[in-house]
Amino acid sequence: MSITNELEKAFHPRSIAVAGASDNPSSPGNLFTQHLMDYGYRGEIYPINPNQTVIFGLRAYASLREVLGPVDYVICCLPASKVLALLEECPEKGVRAVHLFTGRFSETGVNEAAELEQNMLQRARELGIRLIGPNCMGLYYPKERISFAYDLPMDSGPVGMLSQSGGVAGESVRFASLRGIRYSKVVSYGNALDIDEADLLRYFTQDSETKVIASYIEGTRDGKKLFSALREASRLKPVVVLKAGRGIAGVRSASSHTSALAGSSETWEIAIKQAGAIQATNFEELEDLLTGLCFLPPVLGRRVGVVGGGGGVSVLSADGWGEAGFDVIPLPEDIQATIREKVPEMWWNWIGNPVDMSLMPESAWLSGLTGDILHAMVASPDFDLVIGNVSIGGPFGEEWTSGMIKEHADDIMEAAKNGTKPVAVVLDTAALRIGDFEEWRWRLLAEQRSRFVAAHIPVFSSISEAANTISKLVNYYQNRDMSS
Repeated sequence: MSITNELEKAFHPRSIAVAGASDNPSSPGNLFTQHLMDYGYRGEIYPINPNQTVIFGLRAYASLREVLGPVDYVICCLPASKVLALLEECPEKGVRAVHLFTGRFSETGVNEAAELEQNMLQRARELGIRLIGPNCMGLYYPKERISFAYDLPMDSGPVGMLSQSGGVAGESVRFASLRGIRYSKVVSYGNALDIDEADLLRYFTQDSETKVIASYIEGTRDGKKLFSALREASRLKPVVVLKAGRGIAGVRSASSHTSALAGSSETWEIAIKQAGAIQATNFEELEDLLTGLCFLPPVLGRRVGVVGGGGGVSVLSADGWGEAGFDVIPLPEDIQATIREKVPEMWWNWIGNPVDMSLMPESAWLSGLTGDILHAMVASPDFDLVIGNVSIGGPFGEEWTSGMIKEHADDIMEAAKNGTKPVAVVLDTAALRIGDFEEWRWRLLAEQRSRFVAAHIPVFSSISEAANTISKLVNYYQNRDMSS
């Protein structure tokens, strides 16, 4: 049976045993059991603990062998010294896979721990059991109601993720959810003793529930295998790779975290590019790229139209998009004609691309000119991409500013809804980190961000963030089309 088929069966368990389950709220076994119950896992849950008879109202068993029914999947929270004995009990119950939350193996750098890890792998292979981990959080699969942490969304989406770090996996799910992104499955795989990053890439490549693949990788034991899987995956689906452990300190930290062989940053950068994947340089960029891949149609060119903001914002927009390799083209004649119809002659030549809203007379606002320009840009063959700037930097009070910003947001959402062209928003979300939400300006920004997220329009916190992210997407789509 292929690894893809093995994982498909393992990820749809009819029953899960938690070895090391406990009613102690600070123990991992307690948390994993509670997550299964809180998220409504529909299969059988078997707590395993020789010292307790009932946990969370469920019958607890002294050993895996004593469970009355079959067990498909085991979450192991036992000490490292007890894992081999647990594996010996698995074949009798028909266990397909064991998730080893258990750590303190090769990542410690201790020879005896590394040797125990290898003995564990050898015995698992002899018994026909696949291992996820050790030293990992395991599986988050909202469709099957399986979670490894609190407060993760239980509605599914198109992103599948493999992550060597459980913490990064959980944070990615949470932060992405704030931008409207949902996940098909996430697998935290830790030390990758058995099932590794290449195996998971191949799985997600074939997974019909996954349209975009995200990955956090600290290192690999088999670069050739990983490159082959990455190239294969990238031919069929967008793959974003966040490679951690690029500097000396990062390499050292990766080794102690998951015993990963990090390798040089230059080698990884070349391999990711040659495979056709997209490299994220930090966690924030990973989320930005996923947002663009999930909510923008393919961005195939670099001619950009920008609408919104005052004079300074418009100048900075022109600089930012130009420096990222985009062409901030002059307004085409048909859009200029629309402007001439709605504003006095003295204003005609002042309005260009980027569209500076501070230059518009009151008559332009009343006639809906900004919305007309947005719709015209989206419909025009002269533009490949349209950006709405949303800014609260004007000198006006709450009532006027709120009305203007909400109307501008309405125009952007309407243009995006009725067109097929990529539309994104630059909204100063970075300001929200320091803003006082009792202050109406910050509250107004937060409200508009929520509206854009609900409409599945990508929101970026700065011009440079948007331009650099979308530039990578343009490169990806152009290279994909050339190689297909």
